[in-house]
Amino acid sequence: MAECETSYHNREAATRWHWTIESTAGNIAVVTQVATTNQGRETRARIVAVAAALIGERGVAGTSLDDIRAATSSSKSQLYHYFGDKHGLVRAVIDYQSARVLDAQVDALGEVQDWGSMERWADGMVATVDANGARGGCPIGTLAAALSDTDERFRVPLSEAFDRWRHAIAEALTRLQGRGLLASDADLEALTTTTLAAIQGGLLLAKTSRDSTLLKAALDGAITHLRSS
Repeated sequence: MAECETSYHNREAATRWHWTIESTAGNIAVVTQVATTNQGRETRARIVAVAAALIGERGVAGTSLDDIRAATSSSKSQLYHYFGDKHGLVRAVIDYQSARVLDAQVDALGEVQDWGSMERWADGMVATVDANGARGGCPIGTLAAALSDTDERFRVPLSEAFDRWRHAIAEALTRLQGRGLLASDADLEALTTTTLAAIQGGLLLAKTSRDSTLLKAALDGAITHLRSS
């Protein structure tokens, strides 16, 4: 597995949620040219991982191709070969961040069988945010806030990422309902939306305040609401 530069990798946050930057070539969708060799795949993965870290710190508008080239010691020809242009690289970052966050969320939500495991899912998210110093927020949410109104080609994959997250939450709630822990007539679609909104709102509050307890309060409130449904 190829790691990006250590200045962009928080090794202290090695939890199951793993929202710090670490490149995984298999999670990065091809946008332009296919990397056909191991070295090519590793190079592309490293570029995307570092680009994701830079964009997370500076935003898309504040990160240039020259910044990424300098940080990765790559050439202009490599960037254009793998991504075509900045749009292609940003799309690769969206795919990378979506896979990284959602693979962890789908796995964790897949273990929810009762209220205890639901609380452990929430506690795991809070622990990760706390380990990161409540910095960064949700990578998908941050990209969505910056890009959804600027380009439809960015909005669609970000919307699809949230749809996958909603589906994982809905499956967890369906299991709770099947065990009699949610009312048989509970509106699972509405509860799914409420839960995802609590996640995103809590992550944003934690990020802006540098206080993970605000995420905990949002998730605890969402679970209390679920338990009363």
